Formats: sequence, C-alpha cells, structure tokens
Amino acid sequence: MKKICVFCGSSNGRNPQYLELANYVGSLIGEHGWGLVYGGGKVGLMGAVANAVMAKKQEVIGVIPKSLVSAEVAHTEVTKLHVVANMHDRKKMMYDLSDAFLIIPGGMGTLDEMFEIITWAQLKYHSKPIYILNEFGFYNSLLQFINYSSEQGFIKPEHLNLFKVINTVDDLKNLLK
Repeated sequence: MKKICVFCGSSNGRNPQYLELANYVGSLIGEHGWGLVYGGGKVGLMGAVANAVMAKKQEVIGVIPKSLVSAEVAHTEVTKLHVVANMHDRKKMMYDLSDAFLIIPGGMGTLDEMFEIITWAQLKYHSKPIYILNEFGFYNSLLQFINYSSEQGFIKPEHLNLFKVINTVDDLKNLLK
C-alpha cells in the first residue's frame, strides 16, 4: 500500500474551512486506498486527517516525539503509533515510512517539516513527490517569497521544481489515483 505523509497544523485554525479541508483530504486519501503517515496527534487538522482516513478503513501511522505525547494528545486509536525521542527522529521516520508528501495548512511545525523535506530533495537524499495544497490561497504569500528568493539568487530556479503546488482538492484527487 502506498503511504502519503501529511504535514499540517495541530490546531484547527481560525476559519472552519481548514478543518473541513483536513476532513476532506483524509477522506480522499482513504477512498483512493492510500495509507497515512502523520504527526501522531489527535487534535487539530492532524487529528481530523487521521480520523477521516481511519473512517475509510485505511492504515494510519502516527509518529510523535515523547515530549509531545501529552501536549498534542497522542492519537492512540491509529493503526500504529510510534513514540520517538525527538523531532529529528520524527521527521526521519515519517520520511522513511512515506512514498509522497502533502502539505496542507499549518504553522511553524508544518513549515519546518515542509522545508526540511524539500531541502532533502534538493540535496538528493530522496526523489519522492512533494505537494503543497494551496487551497484558499493559504500558501500564496509563502510561494511569493520562495519565488522572490529565487529571483534574488538564493534558490536555484531548478529547485522550484522540487515540489508541486496544487491549488484545489480536485487536483489532489488526480494525484491519488
């Protein structure tokens, strides 16, 4: 079974559309027969994606650092929950278990995970697909900055191809087939 790693927020965000998006993304992943690898929490968008995939009877693997087990309220109902020593171990295990990566709305942790997995691709540590779901234009400002950084010579133009921006969940449906 293919597994997709979803990086997203451990909160719901201010607009209910983010939680709806997370539920829909999880449902799509499950409907298309993919397993989920994610941060292991049962709260926020993370929990919503995991619950939606589980509702479709697909495998859900959580990876959570020991220090966040109580803070993020570890999701003990997932197929498999790995409790690791730290964030570095979390990201490494999530990478090892995944065939592709999807970024949906989130905060600093989501951005950290996203940039690390893109950097690993830049360094040729992997060639797994990376997708940024820009539904609602959530990542517009960040994408503008990335392009600006490239224009200023800090990101090589070919490195802009290390990830693919998808603008709607309909685009996601096609990728999961």
